[in-house]
Amino acid sequence: MSFPTIHNITFDCTGDPYDVGLFWSRVFGRPLADDDKPGDPEAVLRDPDGGPTLLFVRVPEGRSVKNRLHLDLRPHGRTRDEEVERVVSLGARVVADHRRPDGSGWVLMADPESNEFCVERGELG
Repeated sequence: MSFPTIHNITFDCTGDPYDVGLFWSRVFGRPLADDDKPGDPEAVLRDPDGGPTLLFVRVPEGRSVKNRLHLDLRPHGRTRDEEVERVVSLGARVVADHRRPDGSGWVLMADPESNEFCVERGELG
């Protein structure tokens, strides 16, 4: 028996998909597809290791409720606090801070299109 794999994780965008894709390109340190240009109806961020593609697609309607699905990021080579600072410098914003005094917890963030994601604690804290 064979089972499906996740091919794309799709982000709806009311703005330019290229701009949102560029934000995530900087977050993950991977380039957008060579043929992606500003103003295109979609943009693609591929995983060189074969994981799911992040696909950014222009849609006419804005988001009206909380995301039902989001990414949880675990930093490598930096602390959670350093990663939060880094993605804020790239254009993200903090939505809610769930860090606890014992070092556990996470930070709920939003990308420039208000798609939510979390930054969890990594191996460095």
